[in-house]
Amino acid sequence: MTENIYFGCAPIAWTNDDLPELGKKNTFEQCISEMALAGYEGTEIGNKYPKEPSELLEYLDPRNLRVASAWISLFLTTEPFEKTAELFIKHRDFLYEVGAKVIVVCEQGKSIQRDVNKSVFTKKPEFSEKEWSLLIEGLNRLGVLAKEKGMEIVYHPHMGTGIQTDSEIQRLMEETDQDKVSLLYDTGHLALSGENPIEIFEKYKHRIKHIHFKDIRQSTAQIARLENDSFLMSIKKGIFTVPGDGYIDFAPIMKAIGNFGYQGWIIVEAEQDPDKANPFRYAMKAKKYLNRLKQDREKEYIS
Repeated sequence: MTENIYFGCAPIAWTNDDLPELGKKNTFEQCISEMALAGYEGTEIGNKYPKEPSELLEYLDPRNLRVASAWISLFLTTEPFEKTAELFIKHRDFLYEVGAKVIVVCEQGKSIQRDVNKSVFTKKPEFSEKEWSLLIEGLNRLGVLAKEKGMEIVYHPHMGTGIQTDSEIQRLMEETDQDKVSLLYDTGHLALSGENPIEIFEKYKHRIKHIHFKDIRQSTAQIARLENDSFLMSIKKGIFTVPGDGYIDFAPIMKAIGNFGYQGWIIVEAEQDPDKANPFRYAMKAKKYLNRLKQDREKEYIS
């Protein structure tokens, strides 16, 4: 069943953290008001959100929105652990104060995610054995810090980073402590990396504690690959879109999630240029699509 699944929306469709020129004119208040109007129950944190927990909650509570999580970039492979830990604790404490239960983490050491001169399809970084050791040890230690607040970290495999493919996810899951490190399941990044989202969910479902739903425009993805685009250029061209607007079939994904009994957030997240893809309209489109899938799943369960 799906009664313990909550649908949230990421602010990245309104204002993009990696490409601040996208949605520069859109305000924080517009973003969360349109999320609420579209029927979402929660949000992740964007760069225009208030930095004080009490102030943020003053805006979210009247709109019946909760904080699901927020991303933090890690540099465990390239910087001393203490530097990352200091920033992580500050981030953890903020999320704890606003009621989040999970912390989205992603290793950005050697990442080409923001490098406009490198193809995200052919130049992805690889970790050395020493870097793998630093990453695994660091993640386990951050997991302990998260547990101090009754929280947990969810690792986000991401295009343009050292953890992107199934083999890399498998090693990460095998070598980290399952009581300290969980997994974020992102349909868009998995599909764009060439993985089958259903197979990945079934393989790692016992470690998945947070979900991102994004779709892919197949024709745009094909062009981006042929032209060896960077990650940011791919976004500008419109490679990502919301569930129900691209080629990924989310019906079997929702069925698998429901059959497993996943409990937690599913966040609609699609990096798009808001001048080309109106955030509110796309948020509404995704919510209607997901509502229909959820209703179909519940009818199937009852029958």
